[in-house]
Amino acid sequence: MLRKLLPLCLKQRRRGLAAAGLFFLIFLVSFALYRLPLAAVLYPAALCAIAGAVFLTADLRRAARKHEQLQAVRSAVDVASRPLPQVESPEDEAYQQILQLLADEQRSLQTAMDRRYAEMIDYYTLWAHQIKTPIASMGLRLQNEDSALSRALSSDLFRIEQYVGMALVYLRLNSESSDYLIREYELDGIIRQAVKKFAGEFISRKLRLVYEPVQTRVLTDEKWLSFVIEQILSNALKYTPSGSISISLEAPKTLCIRDTGIGIAPEDLPRIFEKGYTGCNGRRDKRASGIGLYLCKRICRNLGHGISASSSVGQGSAIRIDLNRAELRHE
Repeated sequence: MLRKLLPLCLKQRRRGLAAAGLFFLIFLVSFALYRLPLAAVLYPAALCAIAGAVFLTADLRRAARKHEQLQAVRSAVDVASRPLPQVESPEDEAYQQILQLLADEQRSLQTAMDRRYAEMIDYYTLWAHQIKTPIASMGLRLQNEDSALSRALSSDLFRIEQYVGMALVYLRLNSESSDYLIREYELDGIIRQAVKKFAGEFISRKLRLVYEPVQTRVLTDEKWLSFVIEQILSNALKYTPSGSISISLEAPKTLCIRDTGIGIAPEDLPRIFEKGYTGCNGRRDKRASGIGLYLCKRICRNLGHGISASSSVGQGSAIRIDLNRAELRHE
């Protein structure tokens, strides 16, 4: 540390060192003019140089300690929460006052931003809950009709409801508080709830569902895992024009949802869980937002589950959710 600070400290003290050298030169010239012995000026000059070196070393150590304190303050999240170095000069006091003013301004701006963000979250959350009322009303009215138009409208309305649910999930994921309730659940119950929501689409699309009860219990959150399964099923239905969608359990405890759809391009596969990434399929399908699988990844990470994908173009895709997470606490 001292070696790194030595050039900087010498540069800062160059005026004092230059003044000391000038004084030594004046004494040397004066002694020479009066024809005094050279030792009479060199001996006290050597003593002064030794004393100056001692004082300079102490000054460098003090500067090193001050530099370490400032580095610690710089790395702190809140500058005002860390003690600043002791004031040793009017300049130090002025700089510390400036830092305090900047820290106060930063806290004020952060408070204002947090308040505006909270207001925005509250507004969109309220909007999402309010929009569910007309959606439910339209759904009830369409149930009383049985025609090709009503079935198409019901399918579109179901998609709208899904998008509203995705918006709510996105808002809740970014909030500081969460409503995760980790318990042991029957996995079949969660799967059936998700499949039931898409029953009409399976029938209208004439797609076959291959599902045998997995008969296992998992440590998870029912609501959030259900959202993940629903989102994966929604994607499978979206990109499977014909064939089947299968749900199975692989060892040791991995839920696999496989389809016979168009598949995912090899260059897109590593990025399908990135936020906003839609890939080749998404560019063809203008409805794709690149948010669904990103939310699945975030939720699985929060739940302690793993999620991965494999695919072959033209043959289908498989999404696997690793539910074997023993480190989650049983509530």
